[in-house]
Amino acid sequence: MIYEAAIFKDYPVAEHDDAARLRRRDPAALTGAVARYQHRLYRYFLRLVHDPASADDLFQQTWLNVVRQIHRYDPSRSFDTWLFAIAHNAAIDLLRRRHGENVEDCTIASHMPDALTSAIARERSAIVGDAIRALPAIYREALTLRFEEGMQLEEIAEVTGAPLSTVKSRVQRGLEALRGSLRKEDLL
Repeated sequence: MIYEAAIFKDYPVAEHDDAARLRRRDPAALTGAVARYQHRLYRYFLRLVHDPASADDLFQQTWLNVVRQIHRYDPSRSFDTWLFAIAHNAAIDLLRRRHGENVEDCTIASHMPDALTSAIARERSAIVGDAIRALPAIYREALTLRFEEGMQLEEIAEVTGAPLSTVKSRVQRGLEALRGSLRKEDLL
């Protein structure tokens, strides 16, 4: 879940060469970038929209937008941030179209020695996952970008287009809501 992804940061990041190759419309660069980011982007979308089919659509739409907008990418900035900003915009557009979705408004993996400990960890993970899914979209997004994608608060602000103080509030309120939900489940 969130803490597992934050601990295992073995995701390679696109280099400036990749962005330059994307600008030249090199098909191999696009294939490489899609492969490099597929798990991170898909997980991000799944957290926000709770629907694999919608997450797939958003994933494809994001890469189409990357190809269309690569000329706007500033090489002095992080490709991750630029890519996730495009993904954010696509996801928010979808969430706004959904009826009833309010767009405005944790377990640590360890090496489990036995089956009982593994079962308990899976159960806690499911409870935390359910608690995260119950959060409003703005909090799910902030927590996902912060803890699963390992983004700094400034990067999240850039991705979402929200002021840094708003991002800080969203992360804090999201964590508070998550803690409150987990207390009800007697996990804290």
